[in-house]
Amino acid sequence: MDLIRIIFAILLPPLGVFLQVGLGKHFWLNILLTILGYIPGIVHAVYIIARDEPARV
Repeated sequence: MDLIRIIFAILLPPLGVFLQVGLGKHFWLNILLTILGYIPGIVHAVYIIARDEPARV
């Protein structure tokens, strides 16, 4: 399932973060980073998906 989220994170970073954590602070931060630059949004999304902490909903 993480592979699918990472693919979504590369194509549309906020979607990958949303699938991992929902509508939390990381989602809104990722939208801001994606607006400021596509690459920072991807890096943040992949970091959120790849970290070891369980998702907080």
